[in-house]
Amino acid sequence: MTNRRIRVFLVDDHGLFRSGVRTELGNEFDVVGDAEDVPSAIEGILETRPDVVLLDVHLPAGGGAAVVLAVREKAPEVRFLALSVSDAPADVIEVIRAGARGYVTKTIAPADLANAIGRVHEGDTFFSSRLAGFVLDAFAGVAPQLDPEMDQLTAREREVLRHIARGYAYKEVARALHISVKTVETHVSAVLRKLQLSNRYELTRWAEDRRLV
Repeated sequence: MTNRRIRVFLVDDHGLFRSGVRTELGNEFDVVGDAEDVPSAIEGILETRPDVVLLDVHLPAGGGAAVVLAVREKAPEVRFLALSVSDAPADVIEVIRAGARGYVTKTIAPADLANAIGRVHEGDTFFSSRLAGFVLDAFAGVAPQLDPEMDQLTAREREVLRHIARGYAYKEVARALHISVKTVETHVSAVLRKLQLSNRYELTRWAEDRRLV
């Protein structure tokens, strides 16, 4: 039996968070790389071929599900564990349907995160306790308790919504998502119209109520 340590790759758009996770995991796992957005994540994962990827579901230039789908085509042996601040049912179900083996929130204790990584590496699934029901319902054919208002937004509109709700200026959103300021304005207008909201303050409150920020 080999004693080789599990090789882990980190994907999150917050450098300070990646640094903290790397520090927490360094004594038990081999952290072979990290990335902050979808394109660099796909490239880095395919280059390093880690055992387990810790993946945020909200990323610049697309979501975590896009990373899972792209990597699975070329490296199906790589396993994914979503690690996110969001516990929204839509986010959980989207990344699991893409192929992630588990989903935990960023409030998880370091020891529990290490356990989750080990479980996923061994081929098991692992979910934070309150999230397991979303997945069980979804794959049992039971309609999950999704938000009909959120469901009418496109994937890009959701990304713009989250950035705006976090306090990003339009120029900052444009840089983060690699789109023009005009496109950001168009998406914000569409979100406000679909959600029947009047301004950025109401949009932020709407997002906070659904734990999207």
